[in-house]
Amino acid sequence: IPLDAMKGPREEIVYLPCIYRNTGIQKPDYLATVDVDPNLCLSCCFGDSSKKRNRLILPSLISSRIYVVDTGTDPHAPRIHKIVEPTDVFWKTGLANPHTTHCLGSGQIMISSMGDPSGNGKGGFILLDGETFEVVGNWELPGEAAPFGYDFWYQPQHNVMMSTEWGTPKFLADGFNPEHVKEGRYGSMVHVWDWTTHKRLQSLDLGEEGAIPLEIRFLHDPASSEGYVGCALGGNVFRFYRTTKGDWAAEKMCDLHIPGLITDILISLDDRFLYFSNWLHGDIRQYDITDRRHPRLTGQVFLGGSIPSDGPVKVLEDPENQTQPPPRVIKGKRIPGSPQMLQLSLDGKRLYVTTSLYSGWDKQFYPEMIKDGSVMMQIDVDTTSGGLKVNENFLVDFGKEPHGPALAHELRYPGGDCTSDIWL
Repeated sequence: IPLDAMKGPREEIVYLPCIYRNTGIQKPDYLATVDVDPNLCLSCCFGDSSKKRNRLILPSLISSRIYVVDTGTDPHAPRIHKIVEPTDVFWKTGLANPHTTHCLGSGQIMISSMGDPSGNGKGGFILLDGETFEVVGNWELPGEAAPFGYDFWYQPQHNVMMSTEWGTPKFLADGFNPEHVKEGRYGSMVHVWDWTTHKRLQSLDLGEEGAIPLEIRFLHDPASSEGYVGCALGGNVFRFYRTTKGDWAAEKMCDLHIPGLITDILISLDDRFLYFSNWLHGDIRQYDITDRRHPRLTGQVFLGGSIPSDGPVKVLEDPENQTQPPPRVIKGKRIPGSPQMLQLSLDGKRLYVTTSLYSGWDKQFYPEMIKDGSVMMQIDVDTTSGGLKVNENFLVDFGKEPHGPALAHELRYPGGDCTSDIWL
């Protein structure tokens, strides 16, 4: 159960996909291994060998290629185990632009898609065999795909899966154009699926305030029937929940009153704290969600962003009455970009963050990050009363890679983490 997982060993390794695509550097993307154990202990505690997690699935958003990486033979030196070619995905599923990966109780692997092979929006789900990693086909029934796709989370005890929407791949690939929102190229819905029959039951339209719902998280307690979704363009967090009638609904929980561009959220394993990153504004926030309908802000740190006090943007009015933050400097480096992907230690005491969102959007919003590279940072968490504090002695600088500055993205632990594990 989630509370037992919180007592597990401290994280020793973090895996990060690092991107060169669309940065001007003609080198392949790669997987980085970061040692985050201050004790430098190199032992691995995977437990029962039958439950060993020895493969990491890396879906490629632009090429639609899927890499299966062997992380079990030598966790510190991952190697490619298998490559699923885009043609297999296209021909067998009619889907493309794979994004989120989850393992299923059946042993299969399920990956959400954002589009079809022509670059149009199409929110379906790719199934891989858990042993051979061959493409099995679609999870959704014929004709049931959503207009757009992005993230998903399932909860078998309630026979439900929820999925979210980003936008049309061929329109978002090179940056954000507000006109595309008006043209209907971006999504605003959370889709409700029957986990047993694979039918799409509902589509919850979050409206303008919920435009571009990205990361979605159920509470970790498998008996719970509620969770949260971060809405990038709307700058809000919505709570979704099962009603007394048995269907599903959503309500706005956090309204930032600012164009924050919420790009990632996560929930601690004890379901007490919710974290999210404001990629445009530049801060990470921690909310106590003990009262599920009334989150309480308990921590906030700025790690770059578009409004540092010495930058070109002047904040004329802020409903929260905050002063513009100073630039963030860690170990002598001014942090380029802004906090984006998040990962929390199992015990909830360390929050890891990287700064790249998507190369086309990085170039548009934070061109200095293309030149200087992204970074990985660590934030110390007060798990008693709440609170966030930057670890001034921790910085992984991807601006100094041998082939040039790279864009580090999502963070994964070898043995499972807060954003990929689903309890049954």
